[in-house]
Amino acid sequence: MDLSATPMRHPERSPLEPKWWHTATIYQVYPRSFCDSNGDGIGDIPGVISKLDYLRKLGIDVIWLSPIYKSPMDDNGYDISDYRDIAPEFGTLADFDRLVEEARKHGIGIMLDLVVNHTSDEHPWFQQSREATDNPFRDFYIWRKPAKDGGPPNGLKSSFGGPAWTLDAETGAYYLHMFSRRQPDLNWENPAVRREIYAMMNWWLDRGIAGFRMDVIDYIGKQPDQELIKDGPHLHDYLQEMSAETFGSRDILTVGETWSATPGSALLYSGRDRGELSMVFQFEHVTQQWDEVYGKWRPKPFDLVGLKTVLGKWQLALAKDGWNSLFWGNHDLPRAVSRYGDVSGYHVQSAKMLATVLHLLKGTPYVYQGEEIGMTNMPFTSIEQYRDVETLNMHRLHLDAGLSPEDFIKGANQSGRDNARTPMQWSAAPHGGFSTGVPWIDVNPNYATVNAERAMTDEQSIWNHYRKLIALRKTHPVVVYGDYQSWLDTHPDLFVYTRTLNKDRVVVIANFRPKAVTLTLPSELQIEGPCLICNYGPVQRLGDTIELRPYEAIAILDQG
Repeated sequence: MDLSATPMRHPERSPLEPKWWHTATIYQVYPRSFCDSNGDGIGDIPGVISKLDYLRKLGIDVIWLSPIYKSPMDDNGYDISDYRDIAPEFGTLADFDRLVEEARKHGIGIMLDLVVNHTSDEHPWFQQSREATDNPFRDFYIWRKPAKDGGPPNGLKSSFGGPAWTLDAETGAYYLHMFSRRQPDLNWENPAVRREIYAMMNWWLDRGIAGFRMDVIDYIGKQPDQELIKDGPHLHDYLQEMSAETFGSRDILTVGETWSATPGSALLYSGRDRGELSMVFQFEHVTQQWDEVYGKWRPKPFDLVGLKTVLGKWQLALAKDGWNSLFWGNHDLPRAVSRYGDVSGYHVQSAKMLATVLHLLKGTPYVYQGEEIGMTNMPFTSIEQYRDVETLNMHRLHLDAGLSPEDFIKGANQSGRDNARTPMQWSAAPHGGFSTGVPWIDVNPNYATVNAERAMTDEQSIWNHYRKLIALRKTHPVVVYGDYQSWLDTHPDLFVYTRTLNKDRVVVIANFRPKAVTLTLPSELQIEGPCLICNYGPVQRLGDTIELRPYEAIAILDQG
């Protein structure tokens, strides 16, 4: 086995211009599952307001709110029927304005999740679009005549399964939907669509928000007749126009969800001279672990070497321009500690290790609600417990393709989106303290031991580990701007990297296995200095060899 200690290096470029979001930590709130203030079983905006002090104590700077707009909730709010109103189950515009104001008092900004690739089929634009072929709103969406056999115009498939085209009986034409049939895609080639979207974005920006997370933004340049969905030829033209017409002159954060992004294209989105976005979410470290046939529904065994390769590649690609988004989980992904850690034997240790590895990389960290207390995947036992439209659609399609019901539930319990959507576990009270009513989806039964109230009173908890990591980003410039170098790239058990800024260097060593691992260190990593953070006892010196306990992670500061 080649365990070469030769570090990867990157070419020198001019220094980054400091931005406020370089030192920030973002916390994603999935409103339906965060905190229910009125006992209807659904989280809401007043519930978020009630937890602002909790988030302030954690140290986060920005709350990213998953969609709160008016919606029939076919896809839990990612199907918007009114861009300028709040879903009544979440509250009112007055509640939202109060959230922005109260969050600001706590030193926290509010970032909205904006879906502009598609709308709900209940949006007035689509309702008018389907009335007649000569309706002024017809060209707001993507309509095509049937194929010669009367079927769909081409073979495009929806990301949620099945054809991406649905026949509308009134006008005898098909409309495009890359997700649910109730999420028709907007036609970004129509300048009127873009004007409406930009006006709406400015309306929200004027309410004082801190930025936007742009849902599936790499889809908006699609060319459906060529069956080209991501990275269309006018994608970056649209983003540059959007920036110029909306947020470009404002000091806000914008992050694009881009499943198709590569290290090369990421600089198109986020390069300093591009006039597009602050950063993007890339998912290469996620998709590399999916099965070639069944995708995430039959995930591959965890591959640490592959993970290190991908994360290191992105660290180097955006070292001097652009910026990385750092995340383990979100509302679409399984719980991080269940996917990468060990919830049965080393729950606390592995959750802390994962946090250490992520938060000491270069980029802006994102914490998904409950990650900071070590929430785990949900042990669903039947398809009836699921609420996610993607999971329900894929269940039918995969069973038709020959996957057994047991195998599907096993895969869904590992990778399904509802794992991240079970209610936030606030206490050992009924329903985890999330609601006094019956929650819209089952609460994970481990809430009695895994909850925020218990974590905040334990100095050695996962929550306090996150709090310390978030504070390090505020106090140590090397954590924010230090150059990244990877070491021991092919080691199957350990993730080792350094961050260097002037005379300061941080050495990070993490064991990803439930066993002790002994390592012979290269001379360059044999240092002595203060321990920035650890998940066992502090280590202040690295000699010739070091033994890492199961899931142990340490970070030592060498000040030259």
